[in-house]
Amino acid sequence: MQGVSILEIDNLTVGYRGAEGWRDAVRDVTLRVAPGERLGVVGESGSGKSTLALATLRFLGAGGAIRAGTVRLRGVDLATLSPGALRAIWARDVRLVPQNPLAALNPSLRIGDQVAEAILQGAARTITPTEARRQALDLLRLVRLADPERVAGGYPHELSGGMQQRALIAMALHGDPALLILDEPTTSLDVTTEAAILTLLADLTNKSGERATLFISHNLGIVARMCDRVAVLYAGELVETGPTAALFATPLHPYTVGLIDSLPRPGMRHTLRPLRPIPGAIPRLDDLPRGCVFHPRCPLALDRCRTERPPLEAPTPDRQVRCFRWREVERGALASAEETGAILLSELSPSAVEPVLSLSGVEKLFPLRRGLGDRLARRPPRAVRAVDGVDLRLGRGRTLGVVGESGSGKTTLARCVVGLEERTRGEINLVDVPLAPGLEQRAPAVLRRIQMVFQNPQEALNPYLTIGEALRRPLMRLGRLTRAEADRRVARLLDAVKLDPGYAARYPAQLSGGERQRVAIARAFAAEPDLVLLDESVSALDVSVQAAVLNLLSELRRRNGTTYLFITHDLGVVSYLADDVAVIYLGQVLEEGPVEAVLQPPLHPYTEALLSALPTLPPDPPRTPIALEGDIPAPTAIPSGCRFHTRCHRFLGPICAQEEPPWRDAGNGHRIRCHIPLEELSGLQGSDVGF
Repeated sequence: MQGVSILEIDNLTVGYRGAEGWRDAVRDVTLRVAPGERLGVVGESGSGKSTLALATLRFLGAGGAIRAGTVRLRGVDLATLSPGALRAIWARDVRLVPQNPLAALNPSLRIGDQVAEAILQGAARTITPTEARRQALDLLRLVRLADPERVAGGYPHELSGGMQQRALIAMALHGDPALLILDEPTTSLDVTTEAAILTLLADLTNKSGERATLFISHNLGIVARMCDRVAVLYAGELVETGPTAALFATPLHPYTVGLIDSLPRPGMRHTLRPLRPIPGAIPRLDDLPRGCVFHPRCPLALDRCRTERPPLEAPTPDRQVRCFRWREVERGALASAEETGAILLSELSPSAVEPVLSLSGVEKLFPLRRGLGDRLARRPPRAVRAVDGVDLRLGRGRTLGVVGESGSGKTTLARCVVGLEERTRGEINLVDVPLAPGLEQRAPAVLRRIQMVFQNPQEALNPYLTIGEALRRPLMRLGRLTRAEADRRVARLLDAVKLDPGYAARYPAQLSGGERQRVAIARAFAAEPDLVLLDESVSALDVSVQAAVLNLLSELRRRNGTTYLFITHDLGVVSYLADDVAVIYLGQVLEEGPVEAVLQPPLHPYTEALLSALPTLPPDPPRTPIALEGDIPAPTAIPSGCRFHTRCHRFLGPICAQEEPPWRDAGNGHRIRCHIPLEELSGLQGSDVGF
């Protein structure tokens, strides 16, 4: 029935039992999701989003339990169901699309068999395995997988991340589920794949007017694009709800304001004003503050906030907020003043600065193993061409953003610069020193001058070393400092990345994700390098932690004159932090130049597609994503002519398919590899494509 909610959560409290008793991860949450409605749930890591989703499924594990309140699906209280009845509900009425598709898929079963198995378990009537396999192919076509027969016959590891996620979505759409739960479904995907998945989900949920959707994410732009309403969670409590456009245009809770202010917006540059991250960190479940749970981090906190818990008020019939001072927030009490500062070195012309890093004709080929059939047929050896003839130049004190989809060669290029991968051809120079291909061939003095910060600090830091030991090692090995000198330097490094010197005695497991990334940055700066490479170093962080890390990188660069090579798929971050941009596709640079020239507006069709895929926040107008056909081609079979022509929305014809495009000079170091003349490319751009 249209007037009845599909999902009703009333005064829900969810806890986990530990050695010291219960810890409530979700407290007193009430939500409704109507038929056809998409509700977004946002908040930092640790806010209780995933716990809420698992409680909705009643799948909390042995240590978790619903301690108070109810969860009703189509009016049925899930807490009253037997295990058998609950499994029937899961099979018939609820579907979950989790964050990591590869971990969710069975590696030993073919994709078609897994989808067919889900259909057989959830079918309302008895169907044959043959019918289930036919329906599985129909579902794979529904989620727009090219060549569904081939995909059905493949194993999960043989698919790209976007294809794996589409296969999971196909499994989630069988039958007629009442509720679809999407838990960070695009976090691990690049922007174009993410845009395609979101467009697919929007189309599929729009076609089913009765299906409710719970969309969980820390990406505010995605929620703004996908959802009708938004619920904001903080430390397990619901602090604000409302229609999407109204909530983002006029947030009423200081926490919501802080999340929005943490994001780089169009036109923002680190040289003009820093981002505004939320100070402090989300509290631990065993150390929740009295009164308003947000007051230790709130710039508007009163004495009353420290002792009384605010009620959930309704400023309008469709909005709720838990804050004593929401009226002042609505009037703009937390509006950020535009701060301007001196123009830094980064705003100077690239030609005016000394080159720190230069690459000339760099290639990296990975030979493929030849099978017996290849040898008998005398087929020539094949290789994966991961990096193909890259020329780049990076000036001292500048930041070069390297962008492109997954599989474009960004990380391989960085590993060639560092020496973790030995380049096949080409030259790399650091200032005036030619760099040997491999780490083993480089002197310690050269190793000191190049450092790298990886995407996952948890994997980059040794869990058995204290933070002090992790920072002391490069100081003693590369800097040749004594133990006492290194200890003094460790304290200064921690202070530089805004961490207390007492953190030296802690282990990585005792730090938050943002704190671990700060330690990784401190370790990279320990040897006072000329060049720091950052490989997706902020992509997995919450928006507030990301803002703090970006501010830190800007400050360290200003203080030390360090040069950055910043690898990412987030053009919003590149627009804020980088001075120059190189756009890479299938191992080849398609466009490069100053960030303002490359992104305002984008000229190359590939850059245009990448930028169009970025979601926006109200009141900024939404972009229309450019749908690129298919996945990025395999590097073993690079297309002839322009290697982007197989997916290009501005394809001209045989000239693009047969002839390699020329470099076109747009001036001031801006170059574009495309057959379309610059004047025509500029005229093709609309008013909403720049950043």
